[in-house]
Amino acid sequence: MFEYTIRRLLLMIPTGLGITFLVFFILQVAPDGPFERAVKQIKQANMGTGESGIALSTSVTGDSSELTPELLEKLRMQYGLDKPIIIRYLIWLGVWPKESKSKTIEIGKSFRETVDGLKFDTYKEYLLQKYIKVVKNKNDELIVIESGVGLEFNVPDINNPENIENFDLNKYNSFKQNYKELPSNENIIKTWYVSNWDIKKIDDEKNLVILVKKQFKGIVQGDLGYSEKKGKNVSTLIGERLHISAFFGYTSLILTYLVCIPLGIWKAIKNGSKFDILSSVIVFIGYSVPGYVLGILLLVYFGGDYFPLHGWRSPNFEELNLFAKIKDQLHHAFLPLICYMIGSFAFMTVLMKNSLLENLSQDYVRTAFAKGLTERRVIFYHAVRNSLIPLATGIGGIIGTFLAGSYLIEKTFGIDGIGLLSFNALLDRDYNIMMGFLVIAVAIRLFGNLISDLTYALVDPRIRFK
Repeated sequence: MFEYTIRRLLLMIPTGLGITFLVFFILQVAPDGPFERAVKQIKQANMGTGESGIALSTSVTGDSSELTPELLEKLRMQYGLDKPIIIRYLIWLGVWPKESKSKTIEIGKSFRETVDGLKFDTYKEYLLQKYIKVVKNKNDELIVIESGVGLEFNVPDINNPENIENFDLNKYNSFKQNYKELPSNENIIKTWYVSNWDIKKIDDEKNLVILVKKQFKGIVQGDLGYSEKKGKNVSTLIGERLHISAFFGYTSLILTYLVCIPLGIWKAIKNGSKFDILSSVIVFIGYSVPGYVLGILLLVYFGGDYFPLHGWRSPNFEELNLFAKIKDQLHHAFLPLICYMIGSFAFMTVLMKNSLLENLSQDYVRTAFAKGLTERRVIFYHAVRNSLIPLATGIGGIIGTFLAGSYLIEKTFGIDGIGLLSFNALLDRDYNIMMGFLVIAVAIRLFGNLISDLTYALVDPRIRFK
């Protein structure tokens, strides 16, 4: 079992790479992408029409928004379109260096960078300066060197008065006032070392070079990219919402199994009865109605007067006591959970019933009855266990579906989960969010398939993974 689990975990790597590359390729070749929208935005700005949909960096557009060939080239560099698609994918993975920013400087002169080094009193203070310079080495080759100068302070938690007593505030304020006035020349440079800046282009006539800073930043480093539309890292955006979608997805999953298994067993025992026929009608009606459509109907008839119209918690949730928090959470989650459960509820109930009926007709069941075993023992100790096998093998798909298929329900109820986030990202062509969501969904689906196999082995003692 252990060796099988390790093999499946290793197999997830090429599977995930294949899926993500396919989707990445489709997004890159799809029309009306971020690059096309940026170009359209600039054209509309020149004509005095249009909306500001995409944030364009001033380092790219400069002071003028005129659509020149130079600006088009900068835009292509900004969106990575100056590189082959395989290189773009490797950059997204984080196994190929990414060109994060560029700067044009004169050979032999340095420019200053400030580095975010300290957060004090809720404000960010820069306590480290870096100087970058392009020089010629002994072999008459151009190289980029970098130095650091400044003063670092070890600032503890400012909310703890005991820690603040050990902090030299006067020394800190003195440096804060003086470091900005330091001249940007090589006289104050303390240590030189080869930088991660790279020379992109050289203009010999003007003695200028274009520097590009390269760094490994992608999935391998735990970075899902940056959303220009939202102005945040994708990891932060997903992290703020993942627990919301997980709550609804996996709560509905547990409730579905707790209800569907006993209901399916009871329907199989009462096969052909009025209860079986009536419940089957209700189940199939529920199965035919999409979750988001049911959500709209529930909001029309029960929203406002009985249940909240949107959101998953009240605005004052954090101020409530424990009992009030539980009540508020259940009040907001009741209708969405019904919508989450409705489709899988019908499927799982019918699957459990049919599987049990099939097992009740097997020879081993008739043999058990012939030996004098009670009906209860035959059904619950023999037939039910074998009937759970189809449910166990399908748990992986259900786990992935709950999370990935949540966007319409979240849209209906105004629940700010990752489903709604990915839905809006699709409309806005925010590819970084879409790819980040894909990574999460693929990982959950692959781990769900592994859980299905392990559950299968637990339910069926005949299965032995090697």
